Amino acid sequence: MSPDTSFLVVVVVLALAFAYTNGFHDAPTSIATAISTRALTPRVAVVMAASMNVIGAFLGEGVARTIGRHIISAPQGNQGLAVLAAALVGAVAWNVLTWYKGMPSSASHALVGGMLGAALASATTVDWPGVARTFALPMLLAPVVGYVLGFLLMLSMLWAFRNRGPQVLSRKFKVAQCVSASAMALGNGLQDAQKTMGVIVLALIATGSQDNYDVPTWAVILAAIAMSLGTASGGWRIMRTLGRRVIQMGPSRGFAAEATVAAITYATSFIWNVPMSSTHTVTSAIVGVGAAERLRAVRWGMAGNIVVVWLFTLPGAAMVAAISYWMLWPLL
Repeated sequence: MSPDTSFLVVVVVLALAFAYTNGFHDAPTSIATAISTRALTPRVAVVMAASMNVIGAFLGEGVARTIGRHIISAPQGNQGLAVLAAALVGAVAWNVLTWYKGMPSSASHALVGGMLGAALASATTVDWPGVARTFALPMLLAPVVGYVLGFLLMLSMLWAFRNRGPQVLSRKFKVAQCVSASAMALGNGLQDAQKTMGVIVLALIATGSQDNYDVPTWAVILAAIAMSLGTASGGWRIMRTLGRRVIQMGPSRGFAAEATVAAITYATSFIWNVPMSSTHTVTSAIVGVGAAERLRAVRWGMAGNIVVVWLFTLPGAAMVAAISYWMLWPLL
């Protein structure tokens, strides 16, 4: 294989490694609440989520196009591949670190942070208006919307079912959670698998293998498989944090949080075609759901720790990516 082709294979493998870490890092957020409320057993929940991730990956490519076109300019040649490789190293390293600590952080923000860090280190042009419109604005709004919608939905449910017995409601919402958790896992595949596809498309453009932002079918299949394998491998550290340590989760709370995140995911994927952080959104929705019953239901200390990790995600991944590029480029 020529050097360009060999390096392209390396970048694709790194992109799939990112999808795998995304699977065991972000995707468990879609089933943490269902497992903690015992609406689903861990094994059934993992199989369901992995299956829905695969299906979701085939439902669109608008987010992939956004990642490919509106973050950094399409890189060219070996230098472009080095930028993408460094960006993926930064994202994967941050995903593994935060997973090891059991702290939810956004794999999406880690990827964009890696792309920005590698681009700045290599003097690659950054589409700052595109970053602001398609990344920064959703990054700020999604958690706020998640909190507000989760709060309002839970408040509406408390009022609508105020005269129903708690045991009856618990059984009904456990059934409803099977639907809401599936919808959320489907949205996770729709959103997160596309981010891997967007990077693969940039790598293909860098080597001249294609000159447009269409996602080849083989890239969709590989991204879907890698992400579903990551989901199937578990993510129990993060599941415990979201399912037990932010609020005491019950079936009605779990349903409200999952329904909220599923609605936001489909809107951002199909209407606006922008990447969003499922981790940020589900965490803020869980906090909003807990606060709707009483503020003391939320463990604000743990919520604060999660926010701190969020703030460090983008610069942390960017720094690792920049260092990776400076180490990699002289070797080419």
